[in-house]
Amino acid sequence: MKIKFFYQILISHISILILAFLILSFSFSQFVENYIFQNKVEELDDYGEQILKDLTVRLEGTESFLEEYSQILKTRHIQYILFNYEGNVIYPQLQSAPLIKLTESEWKTISKGNRVSVKHDIKRFGQEVTYVALPFMQGDRLAGGVLLLSPITGAMDMVRQLNRFLLYTIVISLSASILISLFLSKSIIRRIKNFRNATSMISAGNYDVHVKDTYPDEIGQLATDFNEMAAKLKESNEEIDRLENRRRKFIADVSHEMRTPLTTISGLAEGIKDQLIPEGDIEKGMILIDREAKRLIRLVNENLDYEKIRSNQLKLNKIEIELTEILEVVEEQLDLQAEEKNNQIVIECDKEITVFADYDRLIQIIVNIVKNAIQFTDNGLITLRGKEEDNWTMIELEDTGEGIDPEEIESIWLRFYKADLSRTNQAYGEFGIGLSIVKQLVQLHEGEIEVSSEKGKGTKFTIRLPKI
Repeated sequence: MKIKFFYQILISHISILILAFLILSFSFSQFVENYIFQNKVEELDDYGEQILKDLTVRLEGTESFLEEYSQILKTRHIQYILFNYEGNVIYPQLQSAPLIKLTESEWKTISKGNRVSVKHDIKRFGQEVTYVALPFMQGDRLAGGVLLLSPITGAMDMVRQLNRFLLYTIVISLSASILISLFLSKSIIRRIKNFRNATSMISAGNYDVHVKDTYPDEIGQLATDFNEMAAKLKESNEEIDRLENRRRKFIADVSHEMRTPLTTISGLAEGIKDQLIPEGDIEKGMILIDREAKRLIRLVNENLDYEKIRSNQLKLNKIEIELTEILEVVEEQLDLQAEEKNNQIVIECDKEITVFADYDRLIQIIVNIVKNAIQFTDNGLITLRGKEEDNWTMIELEDTGEGIDPEEIESIWLRFYKADLSRTNQAYGEFGIGLSIVKQLVQLHEGEIEVSSEKGKGTKFTIRLPKI
């Protein structure tokens, strides 16, 4: 059975209050009662000692001072009785039979010369009283004594009145506790319902939620943490959506790009096999098959390289290399592709400039960038430039091609991004994955890469690699 939060708070508050007030009421009542009775006992003791003292100095047979004491004590609602060693009353002369009703243990105590005091007695004297019995000793023998009685009805009335006030206090406090608990629990329950609504929205896939977190307490701190969690979940969900869209686009692009060379290879192979291609065109067909096969291999290798980099499986073998040698190798590899689009590759680098890098991976970096430059440049110039600056070796790859829109510059590093879908049928550099690998490889070299571009005027990539 579920118990609502309000009732849990209410029960706990009431339980604590009842326990606290019961302990307080009992302790305070006992304290007041003991205080009143103790004062009364001390007062009776003082009067009893005074009476016994006067008995030793007054003349025998003279009872006038006893009458004086009777009048004085009567005004204070105190009665005193003188008794002899047998327990018979000798003053006042009320009856011949013994009046003193002391227990056997009390008589033994008095016989030894010790006083007896009882704070509260309701049995022996027909009313609630406090009494004190003091012995009158002659040597070691009990000669008699004095008994003083004081009704405590007024004191008990005071204690009962005090208990009534304490009861009223408990009732008022419990009522206030119920009202305060109701107010506090309603406020807390309302805030908890806000959390429940927010979590329901998140479970339904809506991460655009915000819980009020202005309260300076633990629930307010929880709300702050919850809002931060919701914001991160929203960012993660958006990132998942972006990655999913890129994945779908990538699969579509890969399927399209693979289908084209595979169709070409399959058609040419079938034509050669069935002797449908003239003898003079067979060599040209074989060159085209080789070209399309290499294109497929490049696509597969780029994806494998990217996954190796992401999983930290790619190890670099960095050595000191002449930068001119690297740039010349790149020029030789891509010169024919550049000539097809009437582009010229130019190297500007002193032979003394060296770079500390992995030979194969540095060539891969520069080849990827230059291929993109060739793709988007017609009848232009592609410059491969080497510099030294402080503790860095700088490689600048600049073209005079179409350039990149400013809003697209940051996106070119994304794995599946293509700057212009209309360019996907070009022969080289169709996929954005190449530039993504470039950035990863530069970072593995502990270097930096930047790109600056102006639409219609060209693009420049700047690579900084640390020296040894």
